[in-house]
Amino acid sequence: MTATFKNWHKSSYSGGSGEDCVEQGVDMAAGVVGIRDTKKGGVSPVLAFSSGQWSAFVADVKANDRLTGGHTA
Repeated sequence: MTATFKNWHKSSYSGGSGEDCVEQGVDMAAGVVGIRDTKKGGVSPVLAFSSGQWSAFVADVKANDRLTGGHTA
């Protein structure tokens, strides 16, 4: 099955200069979340995650952010 991602939007954590941006899109029917490189847009390869995998990833990032006070190495 090929996912059809819609509603792409740039991450709020992407750099302000546009150099390090990623976008998230969803395929609600398939229950899949896609991540791609903003600079490449529609020709960018897409990393696809199930909605459960994506939710777990986001929860881990938020938990780490709370532990580090928003600072990363």
